[in-house]
Amino acid sequence: MRSFFAVALAALASTVFAAEVPRPSPEYALSFPGGKQDLLSHHRGKVVVVEFLFTTCPHCQKSATLLSKFQKEYGPKGLEVIGVAINENPDIAGFTRQYATAFPVAASNRDSAFVYLQQSIMSTNFYVPQMVFVDRKGVIRGQYSGTDPFLGEQQEANIRNMIDKLVAEKPVSAKPAKPKGVS
Repeated sequence: MRSFFAVALAALASTVFAAEVPRPSPEYALSFPGGKQDLLSHHRGKVVVVEFLFTTCPHCQKSATLLSKFQKEYGPKGLEVIGVAINENPDIAGFTRQYATAFPVAASNRDSAFVYLQQSIMSTNFYVPQMVFVDRKGVIRGQYSGTDPFLGEQQEANIRNMIDKLVAEKPVSAKPAKPKGVS
């Protein structure tokens, strides 16, 4: 009986603290080394994978290496990978050099990452990397925590399948389509 309540409580907690997907990607400010600033919305029209990471985390380092491979492969098809280091005093230059990232890595504070990820700052179940997939229209179509099976043993296949799906979707057109019957 006790285990039933523990399972029920865990299920309730995952429902209460789970991020809503799909949802519009909120604006997110990116601060890159050297003072360069950018907004996530500036990448609309591309498929964006955001990896929230700790530069000292072995799982994040492994994911960054894998995402670099995908950036090289899918970049010409409209993929944009962005890393966001949320640990205190991240050594971004050392991280990008050591793991040869093929994508930019910004720094951000944990509180703003929690808001973007729809995570409670009181949550004790926050694991990195946190990976977010944003489609060309700016909609978050997938969000996965470091403990999610998506980022487990089949991580490479899972990420590839998600990227394939999103890259295959029709790019956002610059001009809105004319309504039928209008010339």
